[in-house]
Amino acid sequence: MNEHTQRGLYYDELDVGARYLHRPGRTITDADNTLFSALTMNTQALHVDAAYSATQPFGRPLMNSMWTLATLVGLSVAQITQGTLVAQLGLSDIAFPHPLFAGDTLYAETEVADKRLSRSRPGQGLVTLTHTGRNQDGTVVATATRVALLWLNAEAIS
Repeated sequence: MNEHTQRGLYYDELDVGARYLHRPGRTITDADNTLFSALTMNTQALHVDAAYSATQPFGRPLMNSMWTLATLVGLSVAQITQGTLVAQLGLSDIAFPHPLFAGDTLYAETEVADKRLSRSRPGQGLVTLTHTGRNQDGTVVATATRVALLWLNAEAIS
């Protein structure tokens, strides 16, 4: 019997310049915004108060940007880092150039920007990933750069 476990990609399976489209996307609900804001104790009225938000420039609640960031990275896990990640080392260059709202769908893509073998951790390598989130219209709504420490494929080494 052949058994296959779904996993991400090992360090040595990633090529600089490769781009991965993560599908399906994630359609946002009011409940996502309210629950995430409550769980993270973010009481910003722009996320949780529809009446207040109606008086502000966007006219409705904005999706919590930290939910957007977490979901942007999360959408990449199954394809890139599931079971191959040692640790996330950092996030930088985070931007939210366009808002998301309940009813929008977030789609993610990841480009491998750089990689190098770890100098101090044999069998592991550092990979710089550039994540881009787009809404259903293709508008960029979030970007982030992530450095991840990944395992090398033990089967390829031996």
